[in-house]
Amino acid sequence: QVQLVESGGGLVQAGGSLRLSCAASGRTVSNYAAAWFRQAPGKEREFVAAINWNGGATYYADSVKGRFTISRDNANNTVHLQMNSLKPEDTAAYYCAAGRYVSGSWETYDYWGQGTQVTVSS
Repeated sequence: QVQLVESGGGLVQAGGSLRLSCAASGRTVSNYAAAWFRQAPGKEREFVAAINWNGGATYYADSVKGRFTISRDNANNTVHLQMNSLKPEDTAAYYCAAGRYVSGSWETYDYWGQGTQVTVSS
């Protein structure tokens, strides 16, 4: 089992930045791919970014490419999402996920955190 806990969400003005963190415990997270998804009220869960087990490959949704950066620190069992140039449409609950395979599909991931809210004001 892997337990994931997100932190770093909050309220920020448009154009601002936030850094989300996902702390993992249980099995060694370095064995797993990791990803961030988000879900706004009334909308489906949406892929944001993913990273393979050693950080050698990263993937982004077109909507965040060039603004968000996913990274991981396997020594400390953490995954981060640096979010710059935030827009009101980035407002959502952000979820960290871990699984055996890197993918943009939420069904691929076996473990999920409880989410952290990001609100971007215009």
